[in-house]
Amino acid sequence: MTKGIRENEPNARTVYADIIDLPHWESPTRPRMSLYNRAAQFAPFAALSGYDDIIQEEARETDTWLEPGESQKEQIDQQLSLIAGALSGGRKPTIRVTYFIPDEKKDGGTYATAEGKARKIDPVHRKILLADTTGSETKIDFNYIAEISLSDPSFTE
Repeated sequence: MTKGIRENEPNARTVYADIIDLPHWESPTRPRMSLYNRAAQFAPFAALSGYDDIIQEEARETDTWLEPGESQKEQIDQQLSLIAGALSGGRKPTIRVTYFIPDEKKDGGTYATAEGKARKIDPVHRKILLADTTGSETKIDFNYIAEISLSDPSFTE
């Protein structure tokens, strides 16, 4: 005869002899739970909900804004003046602008390039409005322009 786990414990087979070999009871009114649902009851829960999102956000890389030099700033200002002159003359020149988009959640951001027809230059809010071939418009802040390329050959005429 086997003893319990400790020496002074009684043998479980003798204590529960009257019920130990009975078949498992099942409810006549409720269906048996699937193994998947039973396992889900004991699955670990997310005690730190949102923690994975925070880790992914920290791991996301951003670019650093590289401030243009004085000569680059002068060149950008000259090109913006040429574009403003063309717009006031009724032309909408095609240009390509590389600019920086600051990240809203952390330091840094990303560089993007937009190409399209210059629609408007707003000197008060310091923005340029570009319309691409699909008709969507992009507002670009003067302070974050890295480079402007004049794509339209008739623009420099």
